[in-house]
Amino acid sequence: MELPFAEAWKIKMVEPIKKSTREQREKWLEEAHQNIFMLKSDYVYIDLLTDSGTGAMSDRQWSAMMMGDESYGGARSFYHMKDTITEITGFDYVIPTHQGRAAENVLFSYLVKPGMVVPGNAHFDTTKGHIESRKAFAIDVTVPEAYDTQLEVPFKGNVSLEKLEKVLQENKGKVPFMVLTVTNNTVGGQPVSMKNIRETCELCHKYGVPVNIDSARFIENAYFIKTREEGYADKTLREICKEMFSYADCMTMSAKKDGLVNMGGFIATNKKEWYEGAKLFCIPFEGFLTYGGMNGRDMDALAVGLKENIEFEMVETRIKQVQYLAAKLDEYGIPYQRPAGGHAIFVDADKILTQIPKEEFPAQTLTCELYLEAGIRACEIGYVLADRDPVTRENRFGGNDFVRLCIPRRVYTNNHMDVIAAALKNVYDRRNTITRGLEITWEAELMRHFTCQFKRLGK
Repeated sequence: MELPFAEAWKIKMVEPIKKSTREQREKWLEEAHQNIFMLKSDYVYIDLLTDSGTGAMSDRQWSAMMMGDESYGGARSFYHMKDTITEITGFDYVIPTHQGRAAENVLFSYLVKPGMVVPGNAHFDTTKGHIESRKAFAIDVTVPEAYDTQLEVPFKGNVSLEKLEKVLQENKGKVPFMVLTVTNNTVGGQPVSMKNIRETCELCHKYGVPVNIDSARFIENAYFIKTREEGYADKTLREICKEMFSYADCMTMSAKKDGLVNMGGFIATNKKEWYEGAKLFCIPFEGFLTYGGMNGRDMDALAVGLKENIEFEMVETRIKQVQYLAAKLDEYGIPYQRPAGGHAIFVDADKILTQIPKEEFPAQTLTCELYLEAGIRACEIGYVLADRDPVTRENRFGGNDFVRLCIPRRVYTNNHMDVIAAALKNVYDRRNTITRGLEITWEAELMRHFTCQFKRLGK
């Protein structure tokens, strides 16, 4: 008989987690103003808030940390990391930062000016925030298929070339670069095909516009190209990654995802003028050029993590666990962005809490209900995260309203996936009794979902 699939690792260390009562969770959530970001981690049973910096490092990574060089300038740990990045991506110039949003802050401080326009395939919250905080405009050019959650399309993260060309034509001289996010987190961790990456870069270059790849989950994107796109089945993930980056001009990276580290990020490019310009902001914002916000030990751990995660068996284990959870939700009839993405399941709250109007934030409401049900902390990726329009100050209700079940790497077993699915089924079964949502009582001007405060309606 054919052997069942098994993880590409074994467990060497464990951390205890605690259950709580519904009464406790109601109290804690009220104290957190119905915002799960504000909960203490000790109040959480299974934490699906993010896969950013929450993964488990390997024995080889921990070993590498012991060899970290903490020299202020010229640390060998930097060169270990830099050489690994160049080997995988082909980019020669590397600036380390403490995480992905710091990489954006450094690069965008050099490139983005008021009134500029930055197109992208559904910019994530920090990317959009860094653009809009500089009085520029982030314009979504994702394919329309991404917004039909039940449509089975292999590369829902793709850029609409028609939308992109319209932006480039109407804003000549005002587009400093295009952001191409792989995988596309905002629309459900959906991948971008190699064909679309190539054609997007060619179109931008035709108009003299460089392309920056938001690369937090580029290895997962390479996995989907290998398994879904014609002509790539026999290529290694290394070969696929090298080709992806060969079409682009730059990358920003949150190493806390596919780099398998708890903290870190970087900018990498072959554009010397961008490297020289970004250097001017790295030193005051992050630190010297050979550490830039990272410890030497973290740079060594990142070098090992990238080499580990680019092996097919490692990333396949990660993708198959997400698919396992998706299959459980299929059993229970729970709607989510199909097909399952690379790092998370994005539950379609609009299709579950149908009695709650968008003005009462269905996904944020469902996120709270899941926590109350079983102590599971998920994350709203929807109307709250979308922020207000910077000009009209109206809520942006045009996109999807998701509850993201984000799976940390090498942390939970499939038994935990069973608990998550069962808890969500319990909420789903009583969905018709949830008739009121939430009202915002306080919000920040930008990236509000991290600290937003709500009150429950209808109590």
